[in-house]
Amino acid sequence: MKNIGFLSFGHWTPSPQSMVRSASDALLQSIDLAVAAEELGADGAYFRVHHFARQLASPFPLLAAVGARTSRIEIGTGVIDMRYENPLYMAEDAGAADLISGGRLQLGISRGSPEQVVRGYEHFGHVPDDGTSDADMARSHTLRFLEVLDGEGFAEPNPRPMFPNPPGLLRVEPHSPGLRRRIWWGAGSRATAEWTAQQGMNLMSSTLLTEDTGVPFHQLQAEQIQRYRDAWAAAGHAWEPRVSVSRSIFPLVTDLDRQLFWRDTHSTDQVGHLEGGLARFGKSYAGEPDALVKELAEDEAIAAADTVLLTVPNQLGVDYNAHVIESVLTHLAPALGWR
Repeated sequence: MKNIGFLSFGHWTPSPQSMVRSASDALLQSIDLAVAAEELGADGAYFRVHHFARQLASPFPLLAAVGARTSRIEIGTGVIDMRYENPLYMAEDAGAADLISGGRLQLGISRGSPEQVVRGYEHFGHVPDDGTSDADMARSHTLRFLEVLDGEGFAEPNPRPMFPNPPGLLRVEPHSPGLRRRIWWGAGSRATAEWTAQQGMNLMSSTLLTEDTGVPFHQLQAEQIQRYRDAWAAAGHAWEPRVSVSRSIFPLVTDLDRQLFWRDTHSTDQVGHLEGGLARFGKSYAGEPDALVKELAEDEAIAAADTVLLTVPNQLGVDYNAHVIESVLTHLAPALGWR
C-alpha cells in the first residue's frame, strides 16, 4: 500500500501555450488541483519552493489556503530551501498552517537546489558564518527550527507584559503538537539520508541524486533508503518514519496523453554534472498502462517507500493534471498493489 500524492513546481509563464500565465494563476490553480486530487482519492498535495523564479515561492499562505479548502488530503512541500528561512518565524507560519489544516501538514525541507541568482539567501539577510558554507547554514537553521517545534519555552517573559503570560519561559506561538514528527528532509545522497535519520526526520527523495555509482537510479535510491532505515534504527527513535520518492508517471490512455508524452516512452536515466560533481537523474515513466505496471513493479526504490509523489506538468492546467492523477489511481495503483 502506498500514499499517492502529487508534487507541483508551480511554473507559470506569460505565454499563450501555458494554462498558467501569472503568479495568481499558479497559486489559485494549485488550490484547485489539491481540491480535485482529494475528490479523486489521492493522499497528498505537495508544492516545490523556488525563490527568484516564476514558480511557487511563499508556501505557507498556499498551504493554509489548501488546508482551509480540503478536509482529508495531506498538504506539504517538496522542498523549502532552509538557507532562506528564519527558523522562529518559519515555526510560527508552519504552526498556523498545520492548525488550519487540522494537523495535515507534511513539511519537506532541505539545503536547497541550485539557485536562480547568485547567493540569493544573502538578499534575504542570511550569510554563512566565517568558515562555514551555505549548506552548513541550512543545517543550522534546520536544527533550530526542529528545537522550536518541540514546543519547549526558551524566551524570558517581560515582567510587565502587555498581556498576561503563562508561567515559565515562553515559546513561539501558535504551537501545533505533533508537527515535529511530520518534518521531512530532502536528501540528495546516501550520507545525507543517514544524517536525516540521525536528526529524526522523515526522508524525502526525488528523481535526482547528487552522486553516481554506475547502477540504475532506482537501485541507488533504494540503497539510500536502506541506509536511512539502518541509521534510524541505530539512532533509537521511538517512532516509525516515512519515506517518499517522486516520479514522473504518465499512463497513455487518451490521444492527448500520447501526443504530449510519447517521447517519454523511451526515457532513460541520465548522468550529468551538478554544482561541480556527478549526479544521476531518474527516468520518466510513460506508456500504456499494462507496460507501465510491469516497469514500475521493477522500481526498487518505489517498493521501499511508503509514499509516491507524482510530479505533474502544472502548466497544462488543473483538468489535465487531475486526469493524470486519476489515471495513475485507476489504471496503475490497483494492479501494483498500491491500493
